[in-house]
Amino acid sequence: MKRVTLLLLLNVFCLLSGASAGYGAGQPATEITSKMKSTNIARIGADTLVLITGTTYRYTVDTPEDKGLSSTQLRVENLSSQIESKDGSIQIYKVISANGAIKTSGNFESGDRLLVSSPEEKKTKTYHISVQSMALSGELSLAEDEITMKSDRNVTIFFTAGQRSPDATVRIFLPPGINCNLENTTVNVIGRGDVKLADLHTQSIGRVGTNYSYSKVGEVQILKSEDGGSILLFKHLDLRPANGPDLKIVIDKANLPKAGSYVFKANYTTSKPEVLTSPGVGPETAILRATQTISNLEKVVNRSLQYRDLPETYTTLTLNWNGQNNSSVELMQSLDNGKTWNASIVKPGNFAATLTNLQPDRFYSFRLKVKGGENKGLSNVVRYYSGMLDIKSFGVKGDGKSDDTGKINEAIAYLNEIGGGTLLFSDGVYSVRTVHLKSNVYLYLNKGASILALKGADAPETTWFSDKKYRSGLSPTDSGPYADPENYLTKQDVGHHYFRNTMFFGERLDNVKIIGNGYISGNGNLVTGDRVMNNPPENRADKMFTLKLCTNLEIGGLAREEDLWYDPGKDEPYYIGRDGSKIEDLDNMLKIDRAGHFVLLATGTDNINVHDTYFAKYHTSNARDIYDFMACNNVKVTNIYSKVSSDDIVKPGSDCSLGFTRPASGYMVRNIIGDTNCNLFQIGSETADDITDVHVDNIYVLGANKAGFSISTNDGAHIKDIHLNCGHTGKVHSRSKMFRTTAPFFISISNRARILGANVSRHKFDENGVKHDELLVNNVNIGKVENIILNGVDIAEVYGGSSYSDAKTRWKPYDGKQRKATPIIAGYSLPDPSVVEGGLNFKLPNGNHTGYIKNIVLNDINVLVKGGNPVSDTSQVPPELGVGQYNISNLKVQPSYGLWARHVQDLNISKCTFSHEQADGRYALFFDDVIGARITDVKMLRPANNDAVLGLKNAGDIVVRNTVFFDGKWGNAPSDLSVSKNTVHKGINTFPLRTK
Repeated sequence: MKRVTLLLLLNVFCLLSGASAGYGAGQPATEITSKMKSTNIARIGADTLVLITGTTYRYTVDTPEDKGLSSTQLRVENLSSQIESKDGSIQIYKVISANGAIKTSGNFESGDRLLVSSPEEKKTKTYHISVQSMALSGELSLAEDEITMKSDRNVTIFFTAGQRSPDATVRIFLPPGINCNLENTTVNVIGRGDVKLADLHTQSIGRVGTNYSYSKVGEVQILKSEDGGSILLFKHLDLRPANGPDLKIVIDKANLPKAGSYVFKANYTTSKPEVLTSPGVGPETAILRATQTISNLEKVVNRSLQYRDLPETYTTLTLNWNGQNNSSVELMQSLDNGKTWNASIVKPGNFAATLTNLQPDRFYSFRLKVKGGENKGLSNVVRYYSGMLDIKSFGVKGDGKSDDTGKINEAIAYLNEIGGGTLLFSDGVYSVRTVHLKSNVYLYLNKGASILALKGADAPETTWFSDKKYRSGLSPTDSGPYADPENYLTKQDVGHHYFRNTMFFGERLDNVKIIGNGYISGNGNLVTGDRVMNNPPENRADKMFTLKLCTNLEIGGLAREEDLWYDPGKDEPYYIGRDGSKIEDLDNMLKIDRAGHFVLLATGTDNINVHDTYFAKYHTSNARDIYDFMACNNVKVTNIYSKVSSDDIVKPGSDCSLGFTRPASGYMVRNIIGDTNCNLFQIGSETADDITDVHVDNIYVLGANKAGFSISTNDGAHIKDIHLNCGHTGKVHSRSKMFRTTAPFFISISNRARILGANVSRHKFDENGVKHDELLVNNVNIGKVENIILNGVDIAEVYGGSSYSDAKTRWKPYDGKQRKATPIIAGYSLPDPSVVEGGLNFKLPNGNHTGYIKNIVLNDINVLVKGGNPVSDTSQVPPELGVGQYNISNLKVQPSYGLWARHVQDLNISKCTFSHEQADGRYALFFDDVIGARITDVKMLRPANNDAVLGLKNAGDIVVRNTVFFDGKWGNAPSDLSVSKNTVHKGINTFPLRTK
């Protein structure tokens, strides 16, 4: 056990370390060695110390935008953080300059000397210091440092460069005996995904604009080394983004021929700001030990996305291992930490064993005893706790006064070390700053447990780029986000691209759960604003749960099979019993309040289940987005109630925060009830890559100051196959409801192009008499939206009536001042070159000038709007959605009350109704540049003082059948509307003309 204390003696810094008995026996007391992660130590010789120096770009959130170039040189006062005594004895360090002066601070220089003194032996040794230009040492590690010889076992290697760089080269030196080739080995570069080495050069780099310097993820060669091993040579890697290990390399079935130590090494070379190569020693080395005895006995972890607390959950365990087919193997278990063992026979040829009826809430130890054959002997020991392990057993107080962060993180790390388990947060109040989640560790909150955020969470991460050109928002004339096309930090709001300033953090993890029916609150210490990085350092946490590039995540209450729905009389959710009864007991739900900018920011994370959660039960402040899924796949969201929030409740999207884009697909969203200052469900606005295959059933919008159901592509992504209330997540138990929405649904395209390699140019143009002077994207294609089916929805109270906007009342009735809009489907078109000053001097890569929304189906939808607009509003022409414009409010007033559509192909409306509460002079439907529309079995109200219910502008192939409109009020003087218009007419046509 080491203990490190820093002393100041006569202006000399020193390190004191006490060694355990026998540590470093035989080593001189003045010998030094590098610590585990000493990035600045290139070499320690018999009497020399070689230190690394160089430059890099390194930005914190406080670094001025043009001051990121930093020296990597180790300072004198920090030397003790990177060296220690070889034998663990007490040492005193003194640095002497070339002219004989004592140095206690400042930079090292070649010619300096390090005097290492041993007070115990009264000896001093001199090390001559040399400072050399190199890259900081990286870190090489193995997923397992022991495997059983002559058994098929994957070898997983992780390498992380010591400093960031574009166009980097990495060399991984494999020892003899490791059989690696282009087909049996995969690599994952900065989290982009696993590919065979043979396929690395063809791996997708994601969606990028033409002004991007990379055309591939990287290249790899396998070279032979002089010692008979191999060298994996990776070239042209973009290592500026930092997402955990830069390289994850998996060698399939690495069958090691004999026992012994296998040494792995690595180094890398940067290209900017200067060409530097790391030393390839110390932390850039790792040892794999091949053992004759079985060393890979392990627990089989349940990776189900649905936690079930069943009698056998903790009392049944499966173990497996690798080894030879030995004839006699005993599985031994101990309940006293290995003092005594009991054994059971394992059948010959089996490499797994399932144990049932374990004693609950006991610590077990397991090992194998092989009586003969090549694996003869005892295996490694596996530990297991057959229950939930109370967090208080680790010294966590849970008294609401203490900072429990450190002890909780120690407990999580311990369970991860022993292969996983469940930590029980028993009744108490736990105060935390940042909890570091780990793979295979579950956090279970009792009903009486509360976890509350403290100020002072982890700092936002250091980055290669600065984000200061774009800290929030994006106006139509702000060129900052496009100034450096490679800077991924300028492509999304600041909340999205910093991850560590959070209450719960996980990166590159697998199988994590936060479950139970307790309470989690940001406690007023998680902030919501886009200018969070301008806050003092202790007040920069803006997220509750942040999961980056993880797999298999569950967050929620105690799951129920029943569907959650809403009782408007009680203003509370309930579960629908099998007999249709209302189950009002919500004690199973996880309660979450005051979560800051995001309750959950999941980025590049796949296989997610969030469920049975009640938001803002006790506090409605400090709440913005609920669930943001950025570039995530296979996501399930079920039984969610949000009393109120200021931003989207469920939001699939895809951004550039990882330093690359990633498509998203496979969403199953069901039983979402809520009130929001924004959208209840929103695809976008971050749409840097494609989003497909999204299914939403049973939503109940209590209020939305934007839209109830919103779909937008703003950055070039292809959005398709989106379904509302089609029964794809299970039985549709109720029609979806939308109340108090500015617009019930809003489907749109803009061309904001927040992707790597995007470029813009500024243009002046006239749009319908309005002068514009703004940016237009000139090298990124307009995005696509297609195959959208909306079914079975009842819509009323169409105005921005969320209770977020008026805390004094649950919902303020419409008074004519709140915003209101028509249901909207709006594609996007660039301005006509004839109206652009100097003409439109660019053409998008695919040559398309207009982005059409295609194949839209509205079926069985009832729309009741407020109405009250004059007939003069039929002349309104909403503007195109330019750069930075993706909101309903950007479209001003629409010329119709029931549905307004522009730049649409193949629109199908069937069995729908459109009506208003107050007389409205606008068209019921208005189609502008709509090609191909089928309207069948539709009922509408004729506008007041307006002969026409349908307006067409530049539209063609329009067919209206079995459609009726009423005069003045519903059911009055029904008239048939029948239209068959094949050709596109430049200008406005209206239907029908009033007949007498």
